[in-house]
Amino acid sequence: MTETTKILEELNDRSREVFRLVVESYLESGDPVGSRTLTRTMNEKVSAATIRNVMQDLEFLGLLDSPHVSAGRIPTQLGLRMFVDGLLEVSDLTPADREKIDATLTSKTHDVGSLLDRVGSALSGVTHGASLVLTPKHEAAIQHIEFVSLGHDRALVVLVFTDGHVENRLFTPPPGQTPSSMREAANFLNALIGGKTLGELRGVIQKEISARRQEIDSLARDMIESGLAVWEDEGEDSARLIVRGRANLLGEGREAAELERIRTLFDDLERKRDIAEFLELTDEGDGVRIFIGSENKLFSLSGSSLVVSPYMNADRKIIGAVGVIGPTRLNYGRIVPIVDYTAQLVGKLLSDGS
Repeated sequence: MTETTKILEELNDRSREVFRLVVESYLESGDPVGSRTLTRTMNEKVSAATIRNVMQDLEFLGLLDSPHVSAGRIPTQLGLRMFVDGLLEVSDLTPADREKIDATLTSKTHDVGSLLDRVGSALSGVTHGASLVLTPKHEAAIQHIEFVSLGHDRALVVLVFTDGHVENRLFTPPPGQTPSSMREAANFLNALIGGKTLGELRGVIQKEISARRQEIDSLARDMIESGLAVWEDEGEDSARLIVRGRANLLGEGREAAELERIRTLFDDLERKRDIAEFLELTDEGDGVRIFIGSENKLFSLSGSSLVVSPYMNADRKIIGAVGVIGPTRLNYGRIVPIVDYTAQLVGKLLSDGS
């Protein structure tokens, strides 16, 4: 259960209605909403003073904010997120919007670039916002891979394909990674590439991880049976080999060599796990998403929102995405079906044209 879902469930009916009305009014007008305005739209007849108390409680919860001392309230980023997650009523695509999108995109074409240009124009024209179009992922064999750190929570992977195509993808790296560890990962992968696709490369890494685990198990078995070592959290990915009486082992050449070999294998296993996670993050695709304010790390614009939906090929595999960027007070109920419909239409056109 998310934080916003938990907060929403704890609100009583009156608080929920006040919150919903404030957000809907703000999304429509962009202006702060006062208690007297709500007395005219509430289902339950209550005084302005009562509504003010409710709004103060919602402000204490971090859902509403007062831009000025005597002004009404506007939703916070947390409030908008809660509204989108739990109270948003998505309308059906209007015939007029559908007609505009269809008119722009339904002509047959084998030129993917031309089609995606028209997608961007169609979304901008219909929504009056900026459009975002992520082109289909390239599936050719890779010639070279490079990771570039852009900060503690963002990184760029540069993929150079054997057919000359170059692609840049943003992703969030695993916690604790440094520019140095990213360079090591890239060097390791480049030594393995050999004309493989990204998916094939992941398979190779998984085999390497499995082989290292088997080697560790084989070397450790005798030590465990003789009581010199024990597995901690056995069966877990994070299992550790705890060695007992290590000082005694250091005097025995064979045991000390085995212990050093196991330590080296553990280090190697951990490095390959990190690299496997890099590859997974590089190639993953999210479902339909709404990013509000500072959640939108791609642009780092606290005052913007992004509504994005993936499109798929005939095999139902995510190959790209389309979206709309606008202010946080987007008409989400209208924008969501437009983006969703456009993504489905693009996927169908690309599948039919392939």
